[in-house]
Amino acid sequence: MTIVPLNSRSTVFLHEQAEANLRFIRETMERATLFTAVPGWGMAVIGLTACVAAVLAAAQPTLWRWLLVWVSESALALAIGLTAMWRKARRQDHSLASAAARRFFFAFVPPLVVGGLLSVVLVDHRAYDVLPGLWLLLYGTGVMAGGTFSVRVVPALGGAFLLLGSITLFLPFPAANWAMGLGFGVLHLGFGVLIARRYGG
Repeated sequence: MTIVPLNSRSTVFLHEQAEANLRFIRETMERATLFTAVPGWGMAVIGLTACVAAVLAAAQPTLWRWLLVWVSESALALAIGLTAMWRKARRQDHSLASAAARRFFFAFVPPLVVGGLLSVVLVDHRAYDVLPGLWLLLYGTGVMAGGTFSVRVVPALGGAFLLLGSITLFLPFPAANWAMGLGFGVLHLGFGVLIARRYGG
């Protein structure tokens, strides 16, 4: 039996095929273990609405109306985020009930619930000046925790919120409002575009 040696062209082809197969296997395993339906474009839209909310909130004559602007923005952001996440998951043929999605939500949601409960108590005590820093910190905590089960850029976003929230705690109230615009607005916009371009929308 004669063994025919492979020429260099065939060797290169086989090497490229092996690399492509390994890449496919690695991406498939990553999709199975990571929550990849974080919506970049949805996050960018949330950033835009938060920038508008910061401007509107700064113009309010009372703290109660300032709070109303940001609570309305949070409800709008929730609706945009869930809709965009559902659409991206559907486009990627992923389920929001998958194990990866459940891990993400179980890490992301609790800090937000804590933030809501503490907000009720702080508003009752008229401690409005604590709210901006608290919101940024607990949102950052949720994003960083959930991000451990998602793509790499998500924990980085959480870290940016934690840093900004730590600074905001020591800012005067008017500046803290603009810090929220920077966080929920500019950071969401910038990271949202980055996620959309790198991870498919």
